[in-house]
Amino acid sequence: MGARFAVLERFIQEKMAETHLPAVSIALVERGETVYQRGFGFRDSARGLPATPRTLYGIGSITKSFTCLAIMQLQEQGKLRVDDRVDRYLPLEVRPLGQPILLGHFMTHSSGIPALAYAEAVIRHAAGAADKWLPMGSYDDMLTFVNGAGDWVQARPGERWFYLNEGYILLGAIIEKVSGQPYVEYVQEHILDPLGMSRSVFRKEQVDADPDAAVPYVITKDKTQLPSHYLYGRLSSDGGMISSVEDMARYVAMYLADGRGPQGRVISPESLRAMTTPYVALVPEVYPASERIPTGHAGYGLFVYPDFFGHTVIGHGGAVLVSTAHLAFIRDRELGVIVLANGSGYAMAHFAHAALAVMLGEDLWTLPGIASDRALELLTGRYETYQGTYGATIKRAGDFLMLEIKNKLLAQTVPLVPVSLDPAHPRFFTLSLGRRITVEFDVHDGEVDFIYERYRMRRVGDAAEAS
Repeated sequence: MGARFAVLERFIQEKMAETHLPAVSIALVERGETVYQRGFGFRDSARGLPATPRTLYGIGSITKSFTCLAIMQLQEQGKLRVDDRVDRYLPLEVRPLGQPILLGHFMTHSSGIPALAYAEAVIRHAAGAADKWLPMGSYDDMLTFVNGAGDWVQARPGERWFYLNEGYILLGAIIEKVSGQPYVEYVQEHILDPLGMSRSVFRKEQVDADPDAAVPYVITKDKTQLPSHYLYGRLSSDGGMISSVEDMARYVAMYLADGRGPQGRVISPESLRAMTTPYVALVPEVYPASERIPTGHAGYGLFVYPDFFGHTVIGHGGAVLVSTAHLAFIRDRELGVIVLANGSGYAMAHFAHAALAVMLGEDLWTLPGIASDRALELLTGRYETYQGTYGATIKRAGDFLMLEIKNKLLAQTVPLVPVSLDPAHPRFFTLSLGRRITVEFDVHDGEVDFIYERYRMRRVGDAAEAS
C-alpha cells in the first residue's frame, strides 16, 4: 500500500517544504474503508510533536456540509423545507430585487447578496492581520449586519453564485429554532454520534483537553510560522468544527454509502442526491457558449465538478487562515479523501485531487491546477540578453508571472497573463500603450528563453538571486 501512494507522499512533502506548512494529515477512503492515512510534519513545531491521522485541525467551511445535512434531516422530519422563505423563521429584511430569499438560496450561495466578508474581517482581526473589528456575538448581531445590506444586492435569488458565509450563520439559527436544540448539540446528536465521530468538536475546552490537537499557525508572507488560535464561538455553522482525518474519513464514507453510517442511516438517498445536485454555476455564464470552459456548480453545502478523468468530483474546502482543509469524493468509484493542515500555504484542493488521481491510477502531474503550478514555477528566474547586456527577473504572482526589469535608477514590472502552458512553448500576453503583446517562451535541453518585444532573454539563475 505504501508503494501505491509514494508519489503522493513525495508531492505533499515537497509542497509543504515550499510553503512552510507545519503539518498535513490525510486519509483516503475506498469502498467504505480507510485504505490509507498519515500525518506529515509537526502538529506543534516548537515542541517537535509529529502530526498523526488523529491530529485535530479546524475544518473551516467543510462545516457547511454538516449544516446542510442537518437542514436535509429536518426536512425529512417535516419540520421545514429547503424552499421555505428564510423570513418565515427569521426577521430577514433583505429582498434582492424584490424577491424573497429561500433556505435553498443560502445553501447554494445564490441569495443574490455578494459576500459581506464578515468572516474575513473576524479571522484577520483575530490573527492581528487587520484592524477591522465586528461585534458578532449572536444570531441577532448577524441579522442586524445582514439587514443593513439591502442596497448591496447584485442579483435575484437563484440567478447567480456569490459565496456568503453570513447565510450559513443564519441557517444555523434556523436549525436551532426548528429543532429546539443549540446548533452544536444538534450536529453532535444527529450526525457526529451516529457516525462515530467522537473527536469532532466545536468548543475550546474539548480541544485543549485533547493530547493530539494541532497548534494553529499563521504563515506570514516571509514564511514565518506564528502560533495562533481558533475563533471559538465566532465561527459556528459556517466554519467552526474541529476534527481529524480519522473522524472525517467516516463522514466521507457516509456519502459513498448513500447516507448510511455504522449505526444506520443518517440521511436518505433522496436527500443525499439533493445535496449533490448541481444548482447554480460557480462562474456566471456571461461568455458565448463557444468560449465557456467546464465549471463547477453549487449543491447544498457541497460543490460539484465535472470532467475529472471522466468522473464527477464532489467536495468542499475550508480555510480559516490558521487551518485549511479539503474534502472530495467520487461516488461512482466509491473513492474519497480528506486533507487537513494547521496553516495556509499550498492549496488543500490540489492535495485532495492529487490523491483521487492516484487512486484512479492517473498521473497527478496532469491535473490542471498542479500542471499549471509546475509550469509557471519552471519559468521563474533571472534572465539576460546576449552577453548580459540587459537583464530581467521573472517571479510568480499567483497564477500569473511578473516580469521585473530593474537597474540602479529605474524599475519596471510587467504582468504576464497565461495563454498556453504548453511545456515546450508557453505563451503569455501583456498590455502596453493599449497594445496586446505576446511573450513567447522556449523550453529546450534544460534551457529557457523568452521573447519580449525586441528582446530575446535566456535564464541564467534563480529569481531569489536577483537583487
